Amino acid sequence: MGRRVTRIAAAIGSALLVLALAACDAGAAQVAAPASTSPALPALSSLTPVDDPRAVEGPSTVVIGGPALPPIVAPAPQLPVTVRSADGGGREVTVRDTSRIVALSLSGTVAELVHALGLGDHLVGRDVSTNLPETATLPVVTKKGHTIDAEAVLALKPTLILTDGSIGPTDVVLQLGDAGIPVVTIDRATDAESTYRAIGQVAAALGIAPAAETVNTALRAAMESKTAEIARLLPADPSRRPRVVFLYVRGAAGVYYLFGKGSGADSLISSVGAVDAASEAGWVGERPLTPEALVKIDPDVILVMTKGLESAGGIDGLLAAQPSIALTTAGEHRRIIDAEDTRIFAAGTLLPDIMDGLARALYAPDPGAQG
Repeated sequence: MGRRVTRIAAAIGSALLVLALAACDAGAAQVAAPASTSPALPALSSLTPVDDPRAVEGPSTVVIGGPALPPIVAPAPQLPVTVRSADGGGREVTVRDTSRIVALSLSGTVAELVHALGLGDHLVGRDVSTNLPETATLPVVTKKGHTIDAEAVLALKPTLILTDGSIGPTDVVLQLGDAGIPVVTIDRATDAESTYRAIGQVAAALGIAPAAETVNTALRAAMESKTAEIARLLPADPSRRPRVVFLYVRGAAGVYYLFGKGSGADSLISSVGAVDAASEAGWVGERPLTPEALVKIDPDVILVMTKGLESAGGIDGLLAAQPSIALTTAGEHRRIIDAEDTRIFAAGTLLPDIMDGLARALYAPDPGAQG
């Protein structure tokens, strides 16, 4: 990754690699998940927030609607174009044809950015994490979780491969380049600032560099608008803002990681006005959960990935596997919030939608989901 990548981006990158390894160990994502269809949700402004988000009882699910930003109408690509790949070596790549694109990343964000820039119909294959409705029929070119299948990629005869370096193996990526396919690496999008950079890099590689300004301007406006909407849901008393931790769970593999400062979970939690309790307690990065640490942190809410929670046998299974959770306020209240694995850290132009979904679950949870 280039030197401009932020510390948060680097940290969440390592966290996502932990996710990939655990998913492979657990046998998760062996086949492509069906493309998700985003529900129509009432505006945040129409919701009535709870008086005290720290006192809510029962589980909730992060429902991610949207997309807040529809794809633009892309200008005609100006090709050939030569761009600098962000793979650490300053390699220059010339792109002559963008008619058949394969976009690869652990979170599905690279393909989502191609779609946002208006060239989604040029995608001919997808990674297992790309679940846009428009890509549902595309062949999956990753296997055993998040491993690139070189033969599957080559069979699609791509004219351009875009990747953020989050999946490999590296020798497979090199093999694709040796086959004469232009391979462009972009910075990994994990938060707003790295997303703006990634959009610029993808647009440049597609030969539509001016389109990046259009998408970035719209995304900045959407982020600002969503932040203002969420602010109206926050309790007037700052002491009532929920203290949240993100717990990475793969029950079948016995993997339990607590994410703290610099992991990316901290920026997500703070973006919706909540307190990242792990960072507050001095927890740095992604480290194996210890019962003593969790009890000391005593979060009001534990955020997990949906498949992770399922792998532990639901809330009851999670409490049985990690009895320390029951000793926290979150455990006592069964206040576990789950979010779709491939989208909660997706970043890209989905950021406003992810913030929206998490804010709903924290401040105006569906009463039917509680108990």
